[in-house]
Amino acid sequence: MKTKVKKLGDKAHYGAQIVAVGALTGLFAGTVVTLYNALAKLCEEFSRGYYGFFRENPAFIPLLFLALFAGAIVIGGVLYFIPMIRGSGIPQTEGATRGVLRYKWYQVLPAMFASSLFTIFMGLSAGSEGPSIMIGGACGYGTSDVLRRNAIVRRYQVTGGACAGLAVAFNAPLTGMAFAFEEAHKRFTPEVFVCAFSSVIFAILTRNLLGPCVGLSAGASFTTFVFAADAGDYMFYLYVLMASLLCALIAVGFYFLLFAAKKLFGKIRFWKGTGKMLIPFLVGGAFALVTVNVMGGGHDFISSLGSKSEGVESVFGSPLWATLLIVIVLKLILTVLNLGAGVPCGMFIPMLAIGAGLGALLGELCALMGMNPAYTDVLIMICMATFFTTVVKAPITGIVMIVELTWNFTFLLPAILGVAVGYLIGDVFRTEPLYDKLLEGILAEHKGKEKRWVTLRLRVKEGSTAAGRAVRDVLWPAGARIALLEHEGKVIMPDGNSELEAGDIVTAAGETDEEHEAEFTELLTLTVGELAEEDVSQAETEIT
Repeated sequence: MKTKVKKLGDKAHYGAQIVAVGALTGLFAGTVVTLYNALAKLCEEFSRGYYGFFRENPAFIPLLFLALFAGAIVIGGVLYFIPMIRGSGIPQTEGATRGVLRYKWYQVLPAMFASSLFTIFMGLSAGSEGPSIMIGGACGYGTSDVLRRNAIVRRYQVTGGACAGLAVAFNAPLTGMAFAFEEAHKRFTPEVFVCAFSSVIFAILTRNLLGPCVGLSAGASFTTFVFAADAGDYMFYLYVLMASLLCALIAVGFYFLLFAAKKLFGKIRFWKGTGKMLIPFLVGGAFALVTVNVMGGGHDFISSLGSKSEGVESVFGSPLWATLLIVIVLKLILTVLNLGAGVPCGMFIPMLAIGAGLGALLGELCALMGMNPAYTDVLIMICMATFFTTVVKAPITGIVMIVELTWNFTFLLPAILGVAVGYLIGDVFRTEPLYDKLLEGILAEHKGKEKRWVTLRLRVKEGSTAAGRAVRDVLWPAGARIALLEHEGKVIMPDGNSELEAGDIVTAAGETDEEHEAEFTELLTLTVGELAEEDVSQAETEIT
């Protein structure tokens, strides 16, 4: 089989191309995600208003549940026709950045945009951060298609768009970039850094220009917290250790509940599966009538926990500890139901809200045990990061996120301790990274096309992407494996540390379907340099 190979040019040209397309992606994603988050804010404020009306006028509550019933059917119907937008969208975006999942961006972008806003409008426990990542990634996908870039550059653009989406949602550029390295690609390469950097910078500039026009602030997300306590009080580390341990154990329980719910909802088949939406919609509406703190993503709830705020709105006149316990339990149940049913809404900020609520509750307990109450705000932030890290297994993103959301570095060391405890507890219970686990399930659902193994002998060309790099530092096409390396007449089996030099010949193999075989061959050739032989032979034995 012969394939037409487009010239790539040298690394400098390639780097300039990544910067240029990253900037365009950032502008596109920054504009769309800024508009999305402004609308999400309006939807949440409106839903709080009309739920307040129903609390004051119980006679009209049946109308609310009738609307929730209709809303569940609408969202179920959308998911039936566009199943790619189920859940938060983060696993799907990660699959696109790794080249293992493809979707029609012009369907996914408007569908996720409208559907997730609708769930927020209906008063569900729905965040905007996860959908922001998918919307940003779809913007990168779309920019790549319009510019007719190859699949390798498209993966960088999806990465840049996803990072830009998260950065705009939180107004946290470093968090967006950390997401690229730790979650999207799970590796650091110059190209990943450049695409993330250029996209995030232009997206944040766009957000800050448009933000004042649409009601979004340009400062830190959480300004009600005070971190004035003395960081030299080493007794506080004991309280951090205890609180982090308890928080991590609850996070592990939450993790297993998520997948248990997903399994149970998978068995619900009535109305072609759309009926499963009734459960999270109706339960979410009922819980929102109990307390406003379970509505939306949880920004307002987290802010209300800070010592500079007016405090958390009491549930039925309960004391603070009881109110916190009720909110945590209800928020946890709703998040589990949303993910289990596949409601198109974010669970990123709801997880942080659960962690913050646990931090406030454990802060009350630690204060009774003798901890200085001035440390409570610090403990809340640490528990947020701990809960997130235990479930998602992204410790660097967790640490960078809470520092950037507060713009305070005084609690960095105890935060690292808390995150480390959460990560280790997750390992003890053998939890896998949440979004990786969800992506595995999505890929299993999309299997169907017959795959075959293809092998290529390629010569590393001077100036190519692979030349002068270790095997692990090259962004290979999805599924590609480097089986053999011929260097100065010697044939070796390479590992991740093996350096590729101009003139070397590599034998690459990968599993692909007939539809994408030509693209697979082209991308390997673009990455390495040129074919060492005229024809590409199909592997007779599976190479692992």
